[in-house]
Amino acid sequence: STLVRHLNRLLEPTDRKILINGTDVMALNPQELQKFRNLKIGMVFQNFALLPHRSVLDNVAMPLEIRSMNKNERTRLASKMLKTVELDAWGNKFAHELSGGMQQRVGLARALAADPEVLLMDEPFSALDPLIRRQLQDEFIKLSAVMKKTTLFITHDLDEAVRIGDRIAIMRDGRIIQIGTAEDIVMNPADDYVADFVAGISRLKIVRAHAVMQPMADYQTTHGKPSDDAPRVQESETLSHLIQLSINVDLPIVVQEKGIDVGVVTRRDILQVIVEGAETS
Repeated sequence: STLVRHLNRLLEPTDRKILINGTDVMALNPQELQKFRNLKIGMVFQNFALLPHRSVLDNVAMPLEIRSMNKNERTRLASKMLKTVELDAWGNKFAHELSGGMQQRVGLARALAADPEVLLMDEPFSALDPLIRRQLQDEFIKLSAVMKKTTLFITHDLDEAVRIGDRIAIMRDGRIIQIGTAEDIVMNPADDYVADFVAGISRLKIVRAHAVMQPMADYQTTHGKPSDDAPRVQESETLSHLIQLSINVDLPIVVQEKGIDVGVVTRRDILQVIVEGAETS
């Protein structure tokens, strides 16, 4: 949370540089910084930060108002964004009339209304109950696929990071100690701290076929060419699916990349990954 507030200089760094898409944020004067915040960065806070005297629609339209956009256009864009987060029927309501989950969706709509290049989300779902939290995670994943925004998502919940993040950065004492995909971090932790941190994470939905397989050349050296009848999967297939296939079929599983056979997964390979995961839990 401290780090993310440095990126848009809500907190002033004391040293080094902050570069966002080549822009040195530390070099911006107050006017340039305000413009940069308005045009380039959207932010979603843990505590919603909605203005109580404004309607839901006017809260969403606020960053567009700051840009001096005319009322008709900002109302149109804000209404469109409310529809995106499935709150189009609530535009005339006020924050106190909404549930916590609905308020956070308004906060997300407000951050996205100005079409920022980068979205900063500071523990946005941590104050919500588990059921609503998971629903909002699902909604955010779907929305991200459509909006295609670079998002820096702060969370203390590793399960949440694994569900949402394409890449995960783990910090300790103010320093990043490992960055990678969930699979990278679970399979190859940088140190004992990271290993302990990810010990409780199930590998079934994280580990992919490419991390389990034997390269085709290595397999053929020992076993020869795999059968043409062997099941074939993409290298992105999950460990859980590989397990199901190995139960149903006695043959090794062939892994493909762009239609080309690149590796083989045997039951022994699958069991090895499962055992390694159990030993670190």
